[in-house]
Amino acid sequence: MFNSLRVISLTILFLSGEFALSQQQDIITWSKQNDQLTTTDWLINPSGFKAAVFSSADKKNIILYNGLVKRTFLLSPNVVCTDYKNMVTGQQLLRAVMPEALVTINGTAYNVGGLNGQKEKAYLLPQWLPAFTKGENDFQFSKYTISELKPFVQWKPGNWWAYNKKQATGKLVSFIYKNNLAALKDIVVKVHYALYDNLPLITKWITIENTGLASVIIGRVKNELLAVTEEESAVVGSPDKMKKQQGIYVETNYAFNNAMRYEISDQTLHWKIDSTYTSQVNYDYNTPCILEVYPDKVSGIELQQGAPFTSVRSFELLMDSYDRERRGLFVRKMYTTITPWTTANPIFMHLVSNNDEEVKRAVDQCAATGYEAVILSFGSHLNMEDSSTVNIKKWKVLTEYAHQKNIKIGGYSLFSSRRISDQDDVINAVTGKPGGAFFGNAPCFGSKWGLAYRDKIKYFFSQTGFDIWENDGPYPGDVCASTTHPGHKGLDDSQWKQMEIQKDIYHWLSERGVYINAPDWYFLDGTNKIAIGYREVNFSLPRENQKILNRQNIYDGTWEKTPSMSWGFVPLTRYQGGGPEAVLEPLSEHLTDYKQLMMQYYGAGVQACYRGPRLYDTDTTKQTVINVINWYKKYRDILNADIVHLRRADGRDWDGILHVNPKLKIRGLLMLYNPLKKRIARTIQVPLYYTGAANTVMVSEKEGKKVPMKLNRKYEIELSVNIQPESYTWFVIE
Repeated sequence: MFNSLRVISLTILFLSGEFALSQQQDIITWSKQNDQLTTTDWLINPSGFKAAVFSSADKKNIILYNGLVKRTFLLSPNVVCTDYKNMVTGQQLLRAVMPEALVTINGTAYNVGGLNGQKEKAYLLPQWLPAFTKGENDFQFSKYTISELKPFVQWKPGNWWAYNKKQATGKLVSFIYKNNLAALKDIVVKVHYALYDNLPLITKWITIENTGLASVIIGRVKNELLAVTEEESAVVGSPDKMKKQQGIYVETNYAFNNAMRYEISDQTLHWKIDSTYTSQVNYDYNTPCILEVYPDKVSGIELQQGAPFTSVRSFELLMDSYDRERRGLFVRKMYTTITPWTTANPIFMHLVSNNDEEVKRAVDQCAATGYEAVILSFGSHLNMEDSSTVNIKKWKVLTEYAHQKNIKIGGYSLFSSRRISDQDDVINAVTGKPGGAFFGNAPCFGSKWGLAYRDKIKYFFSQTGFDIWENDGPYPGDVCASTTHPGHKGLDDSQWKQMEIQKDIYHWLSERGVYINAPDWYFLDGTNKIAIGYREVNFSLPRENQKILNRQNIYDGTWEKTPSMSWGFVPLTRYQGGGPEAVLEPLSEHLTDYKQLMMQYYGAGVQACYRGPRLYDTDTTKQTVINVINWYKKYRDILNADIVHLRRADGRDWDGILHVNPKLKIRGLLMLYNPLKKRIARTIQVPLYYTGAANTVMVSEKEGKKVPMKLNRKYEIELSVNIQPESYTWFVIE
């Protein structure tokens, strides 16, 4: 596909005297053949979409391209993005040029790159570009570099089971800018673009370097500004009620608030209006047609000499459909590829313990049944904040005991939703006193206590050899008005500094192979799993209710998350109230419910917190657990594959999900449930497009006889099923 001509030494000279560049890089010359749209569905066959960096034939443009996305930058008189194209649909996302970034330094905002002069903002024509001019006070392009993409998190996979242990690959282009103003002569801004192999994804961020002796204050930093094509034609309407551009989906590594969904957790995506776009149909110029990325509660970070500032990273995924399932598959595939640690999915129990002997018994039961890890739950006798020699020695001995049985061990630690002291808690900017945080009262991560908490967690893991950290109440975005906390200066930098402390812990642990459960959206900085989404008091309801509610939670919580990114909950003992009808203990007396709850979660590829003192109480219970775990391990690859949502549980009829992976021999595994008190017989249409099958598949119920079935023109099979009352069945598709 690519033109193989390479220019080893590229020299660009603009005779006007405005710009000169000497660039020593391997680079490919662009071929017009690359402008042909892609016809291969990358979700079915993702290979062959190799990221590359091109130069236009006239050497005036740099082009990022991988067959799925194309992004073009004019180099002179200043760098500006002129083309952002979906190579599957042909959609052009840009309608106008914008700065490459915007940085505020010592109270003044400066454009980074970009050009002025576009009058018509509804669309952009290449022949207009020569008339555009640069801003004299803007940061001016100096040079660019090209390199291989390196991981943002140096994940150590260890011996965790994971669907993908390889880091993402691609190309990185960095544009380097300087400013001629005397006050900015020591400031270097770099705008980075990472283009991935086999994904319609570009990641963008900026770094700011201070090479001078005097410190500067970094205010608002917008690392992405895009004048995008509008999504609808609305003569009247407010921005919040109008549709945003759906051809581009953006996430950043700056998200929190315990929503357990990215869209609600996001803190950086802003849709703005454009009053200079005077030909828009909205009479009040209210069309939301400028996309900006920045954290709005960060406005004052001191940047000292030699200490670089790195902005948030924008992960920009181009979409080719409005279909909810397909869009969800895009996001899930993005995470599977760029955060491979989220594909790790150990089988764990959630132990409630009072003493060391109960930990050993749980380890023994895990080893006997095929479980892979024990997590000391909240309410247990574990305290990671105790750095005493006695405590460290005790947990090191228990860790060694677990490791001898080939069992991982971890534990629970609470950060945010607790009160520490007036000196260490988040200070409310309005009252000047503690209180008013996300959880009411909460510690500031930049306080003496918060910094000590960080150090104690690191010390505990480095000394004991623990394998898992369940971090409850991670930093939820609280701002702090204290001016005495050593970890931040004041209100303006408090959110950013606390966020950096939280990320530092996650990076540190991930790079040592520690698995991290955290009920907030820190996946892009090293966490492995988040709650699938549930209401805690529901676990005090009868088991009959819990089974249906759990299937609803699984169905609803896996549109944007893969199975391995989520955990559910099964209360073996009393939790949040409820009577005997709500719990599974004694396990042997509720074995049917216990098994079905396990099958619902393992059948979805979702690990649940089986919270209690033990996994089994009798030999029969033990064998039931072993059978389910053996089944899960046998089909583990396909059970951890993407989910196609078939029918949500409502208690009125069957419900089910379908796992799909076109790369496996077993391309699909169908889980179906009957909540009714009578046997049901149904004929259902099973969509197999995302299995990659085109004509015929072999289908077997459970492990019975394989039956060939032909796909119709919608890539479906018509499947007749019989399901026993209040039970389930499953089908293997090859």
